[in-house]
Amino acid sequence: MFKAKKRVTRAVLRRRRGSSDSSTTQYSVGWGKPSVLHAVIVIFLEFFAWGLLTVPVVNVMGEAFPQYTFLMNGLIQGVKGILSFLSAPLVGSLSDVWGRKSWLLVTVFCTCLPIPLLKLSAWWYFAVFSLSGVFSVTFSVVFAYVADITDENDRIAAYGMVTATFFASFIVSPALGAYIGETYGDVSVVLLSTAVAVLDVLFIILCVPESLPTRPKTWGAPISWEQADPFSNLRNGVSDQSILQLGLIILLSYLPEAAQYSCIFLYLRQVINFSADDVATFIAVIGVLSVTFQTLVLAFLNNCLGHKSTIIIALIFQILQLAWFGLGMSKWMMWLAGILASVSSMSYPAISAYASQSAESEQQGLLQGILTGIRGLSTGFGPAIFGLLFYFFHVELDETSLDLNDQSDASSKYNSMMLPGGPFLFGALLAFVALLITLSLPESQTKPLDLKKKTDEDDTSSQQHHDSRPLLYDV
Repeated sequence: MFKAKKRVTRAVLRRRRGSSDSSTTQYSVGWGKPSVLHAVIVIFLEFFAWGLLTVPVVNVMGEAFPQYTFLMNGLIQGVKGILSFLSAPLVGSLSDVWGRKSWLLVTVFCTCLPIPLLKLSAWWYFAVFSLSGVFSVTFSVVFAYVADITDENDRIAAYGMVTATFFASFIVSPALGAYIGETYGDVSVVLLSTAVAVLDVLFIILCVPESLPTRPKTWGAPISWEQADPFSNLRNGVSDQSILQLGLIILLSYLPEAAQYSCIFLYLRQVINFSADDVATFIAVIGVLSVTFQTLVLAFLNNCLGHKSTIIIALIFQILQLAWFGLGMSKWMMWLAGILASVSSMSYPAISAYASQSAESEQQGLLQGILTGIRGLSTGFGPAIFGLLFYFFHVELDETSLDLNDQSDASSKYNSMMLPGGPFLFGALLAFVALLITLSLPESQTKPLDLKKKTDEDDTSSQQHHDSRPLLYDV
């Protein structure tokens, strides 16, 4: 019987976990035991490679779509975000069964696959970039990897280190890529970025040990049709009220944050009249502050106030910084908004740590996959929504209109407009709704998350009608 086989499989997994606890744990080939350092290096190399391409991608985007640059950027990011939203729970769920290392390799390889295509063919680059969203969910596997090797007390600090590494990778890489591009050409930047991506793949293969040593070492482990169905994974996940609330919080808070990442460079240049050097300094300083808050302040707030209060503080600062970006029209106001934004960057690791408290080890991948998928959806739709709002507010953010050598302090033509930053105010409203939902959360997540509830109920009612064979099985 199908249900009986599931019980036997769970019992075998429990015995394997028990035997591994009572004896010396055998890890897969790698550099030492699994640690947060492994996860940090993987994230740093991946996003450092992409950070190098900041200016070359803008140049290629402007050449390929000279009249609809911002719109096409939103569409491309939207397709990628939708694919990530659908695939992230599936990838996370499969990593629970097959292990983290193999899926770290797949996600990093597929995420970086478009890089060498940038100077070969712009159309192929954007097509592969959009489709790479199917596996561009490295964060979900990395967060599950970290959850496997940390306890609840240390997990939020570890998550903070991982997300801080994301910001740290962008402190130097865009400026370095721009310098190399101006000196040696964009082809040199693409080659360097490709080399960093290859280094990341080799690091995973040779140095990263498996964090779930009790998981099967081959890809022949039993996988049911329910586990392979991405819609089933999403449906089972959001059926839990706590996950649904956390998902809405991420959607509403990360959508304006992702939109900021996509347009802040152009907004500061064209509306606030920042010079290119001003923007580079702004990004570097805010990146350093974000790293500081996520590595030091985040753990301190969590230890003193708890997970929920930490999320609330981060969302309050996000509301303030978005409102400040929306209302401000001078450089000093943008700097103040940037400092507030660095504090609000603590929200996602705090939410992930809050959610991970009640997920069992065999569900961490699925849980983080659901949350990362929702984050990917925000990444896709955020730029598109803000692009549409800027159009309504008659603000044209166009890369081709920038003179990168212009250092003048002349008044911006947008000074006479009432609210050129109106889209940021809309983002502040979304963050406020996320704050209201956060206030309804319990102080700590003590009830076990039910990620398989619907599947189990279906098994009870229809066990006589389902094929008991797994989708993939050993022969």
